Amino acid sequence: MSLSLVHSRALLGLEARPVCVEVHLANGLPSFTLVGLAETEVKEARERVRSAIQNTGLEFPGNKRITVNLAPADLPKDSGRFDLPIALGILAASGQIDARKLKGYEFAGELSLGGDLRPVKGALAMSLALARHQEAGRPPKLVLPEGSAQEAALVPDAEIYRAHHLLDVVRQFLPGGASPELLDGWSRVEPLALQPQPAYPDLADVKGQAAARRALEIAAAGGHSVLMMGAPGSGKSMLAHRFAGLLPAMTTSEALESAAVASLGGRFTLENWAVRPTCSPHHTASAVALVGGGSPPRPGEISLAHRGVLFLDELPEFPRAALEALREPLESGTITISRAAQRAEFPARFQLIAAMNPCPCGYLGSSLRNCRCSPEQVARYQGKLSGPLLDRIDLHVEVGALMADELVNTPPGEASAAIRGRVVQARERAMLRQGSSNQALEGQAIDAQCQLDAAAAKFLNTAATRLGWSGRGIHRCLKVARTIADLAGAATVQLTHVAEAVQYRRALSVKP
Repeated sequence: MSLSLVHSRALLGLEARPVCVEVHLANGLPSFTLVGLAETEVKEARERVRSAIQNTGLEFPGNKRITVNLAPADLPKDSGRFDLPIALGILAASGQIDARKLKGYEFAGELSLGGDLRPVKGALAMSLALARHQEAGRPPKLVLPEGSAQEAALVPDAEIYRAHHLLDVVRQFLPGGASPELLDGWSRVEPLALQPQPAYPDLADVKGQAAARRALEIAAAGGHSVLMMGAPGSGKSMLAHRFAGLLPAMTTSEALESAAVASLGGRFTLENWAVRPTCSPHHTASAVALVGGGSPPRPGEISLAHRGVLFLDELPEFPRAALEALREPLESGTITISRAAQRAEFPARFQLIAAMNPCPCGYLGSSLRNCRCSPEQVARYQGKLSGPLLDRIDLHVEVGALMADELVNTPPGEASAAIRGRVVQARERAMLRQGSSNQALEGQAIDAQCQLDAAAAKFLNTAATRLGWSGRGIHRCLKVARTIADLAGAATVQLTHVAEAVQYRRALSVKP
C-alpha cells in the first residue's frame, strides 16, 4: 500500500484540533516533501524520522518519492509531536506495519535519532480533546512517550498507552493476525487519584497581622483579590505564599483545567497534580509574559495561575502596560490573544494577591523608621497604579511591621487548616444560594443576594459619597459584605458586615 493515514493533534491555544498525517510513496526522483503549514521544527522532522527508522533496523524507503501532508492545510502545526505519526505513516505506506490496525489510535511524540520517544507539551490538552469528541461507547486511544502519557491519563476514562521507543509502537501494529507483543516498553497507563489535601505552607508561620489574616480569609471565602501595603519585612510575601493553603481542595474538573494550562506551558509535573498553583513573576515581567502571546500563542502567568494564585510583589514596579493588561482578565476570567494569523483563548480565573510599599523608601506611616520621601515622591510612586486597576481589587489592607518583642514572644497564629474549614463552609453557603462564588456575582444577582436593611444601605451610601466610589466599587463592596456575612453564618447582609467591607476599600495613601 503506497498511501497511509495516521491521526494526531495540533495545539491552538488549549484546543487540540485533529490532524490527519497523510503519507504517499511514489516512484520517481527520491525526495522527502512535507507540506501542510508546518513550522520549522516540524519540517526538521524529515531528518529525525529518517535517522530513527534507519537506526532501529527498519527500512526507510529512500528510493521513493515521499510526500507527507498534514491536513487540514490551513491549521498551523508546531513542535516535534508529529515525528511519531510521520514515521508510522511511512512504515504503513511501505507495508512494514498494518495500516488497518492504526485505526482508532492517535499518536504524538518526538523521535530521537536513535528512535527513542521524547515527551511533548500539551499531552493533557490532547487527552481532554479526545474525551470530549469520542464516539459513543468507545473510549479514546492515545499513544504517547512515557514522559507525557501519565499526565494524559489523568483524564477520566481515557485510554492512554505509553511507549519508550519507536520499535515498541511498531511491534503493536505488525502485519498478520498475531497478537501484539506485550513488552516493558509498551503498556496502558492508569490514572492517578486526587490527593486528599496537598501540603501548602502553613499560615501559622506568620505571627500577628490579625487584619491581614482576616482579609485573606475573606478573600479565600469569596474569591476576592487583595492588595497588601506595608513596610519592607512586615510579612506581605509570607502571607501571600500561604494563601493557596486557605482555598478549598481542587475538584477533578478544576485540577484538569489547571494541569492542562501547565502542560501547555511546559510546567506540569505529577507532584503538582491537584495542587493550586501560586505564580509569582518578577516585577520586570512584560505584558506578554503576564497575559501570554507569541506565535503560536502561549499562556502567560495569569493563565498558568488559573484556579490558583497570582502574586505580584512590588506592584508599582511592574511596567504600566503589564498592569493595565490585567484589567479585563480580572473581570472576565479569560484572556483572548488575537494575532493576524490566529486567535487563541486561555482561561485566567485566578485570585490576585498584590503587595507594595507605601512609598519609595517603604517606611511611610511606619513606627520603626522615619520616612525620607517627599509628598511628591509618594504621590508619583502611588500614581503608578491606575484608578481602574485599583477599582478592580476588592480588599486593600495595611500590613504593619511588628516590634522585636512581638515577633519573638508572640505565639504562632491560627493554622491554615482551621481557617480553610471556615472558608469551605462559607463557599458552600454561597454555592447553595446562588451556584457561584460571591466574586462572580453580576448585575441583578448582586441586588438579589446582597439586599441591605435601611441602616446598612444608609451607611453604604454615605461612605460611597464621601470616598467617591464608582459603581464598580460599590458593587465590589457589596460582594465583600456578602462574603463576610457567609463567614458569620448570617442569612442577610447586616450593618456590621457592610462596615467591615467598607474599611477594606480605603484610600491608598497612608498619612505619616
